[in-house]
Amino acid sequence: MRPQDIVVLIKIISLQQANWRNIDIANAILISPSEVSEALNRCKIAGLIDSKKRKVNINSFLEFLIYGLKYVFPVQPGAIVKGIPTAHSASPIKEHISAGNDIYVWPYPKGNSRGQAIEPLYKTLPKVVENDVFFYELLTIIDTIRVGRVREIEIAIEELKKRLKNA
Repeated sequence: MRPQDIVVLIKIISLQQANWRNIDIANAILISPSEVSEALNRCKIAGLIDSKKRKVNINSFLEFLIYGLKYVFPVQPGAIVKGIPTAHSASPIKEHISAGNDIYVWPYPKGNSRGQAIEPLYKTLPKVVENDVFFYELLTIIDTIRVGRVREIEIAIEELKKRLKNA
């Protein structure tokens, strides 16, 4: 598994339609179509997408996100930088938690917040999330699972389940 595999699956879920093409995913997250194809192949082997590589296996994916993601793609908060809020510093988690001074951001020169740097799962994410609120929400929830404390993670899991229920 590679980090972009998770991003590809999240993008497929956020599209909320079945008639997407690899090129649509590639353009939406600024990676090459061949990277999308390779990601889908790895996800098929892992059982995270169906055999036709069209529909995400939500239960398996949810299980991986909850129990495996923080071990496979760990992250440590870094230096204070300008960027885009993520984890418990962004919606929908920030509505449930008073983060105080612990603000986490994806480093991005055009961002409007300052906080500790959290490396996104894939380098293009800060550029592409502004056009897809649902995609951004899913990614911030996933970052909360990667970097959050117990209470934050519990809230993130509930928010993730709510959003994936109808996917």
